[in-house]
Amino acid sequence: MIDGLGSAGTTPLHRLPAGRKLVGLAVLATALFVIEQPIALSAAALLGLAVLRSTGRDLVGIGRDLRGPVIVIAAVGLVDLALVDAATALAVVLRLLALAFLARAVVVTTTTSELVDAFERGLAPLDRLGLVDAARASLTLTLAIRFVPLIVEEAGEIREAQAARGLGSHPLAIVVPLVVRTLVRAQTVADAIDARGFPPRKNSNKSH
Repeated sequence: MIDGLGSAGTTPLHRLPAGRKLVGLAVLATALFVIEQPIALSAAALLGLAVLRSTGRDLVGIGRDLRGPVIVIAAVGLVDLALVDAATALAVVLRLLALAFLARAVVVTTTTSELVDAFERGLAPLDRLGLVDAARASLTLTLAIRFVPLIVEEAGEIREAQAARGLGSHPLAIVVPLVVRTLVRAQTVADAIDARGFPPRKNSNKSH
């Protein structure tokens, strides 16, 4: 179910180790929330789009992939425009667009196994201190990332189906079936993971 997260490829971003991509994304995201100048944020958004295009995705595919996030970003911008001012709204929209482009570029060039390994290595120090189970935490993080686009896609499908039935765009007509689908999928994935005994508990290999 989670194999479709990313794919192998030959682009420079595909060849970059997953850990470096995640660290780079975190650093750039932090920098984006420090920058306030519209010109700089516009350049960051264009750079993010160029990075995503360099992975082999065309503009049509990018538009399809990011349709849900772009709608959310536009809504956030409209709220800031109404409650704050145009300059703040523009900065927020450009910042979130740049982040969406960069995050998508990392996702499409990183396979699920690479992400799990990267998270597990990053959490290893906390695992040694006994604060987290690195294997389980890394799997949880990867599943969370994988399910975000699936949930957005299903929300669109539900909205279209409800509109076809003449139910309009009432929030409950979308939220209730979406929550049910999400819970069912989460339970299915949890059952599949438990059935396979993955990831193994640390004491599972100890002899008694």
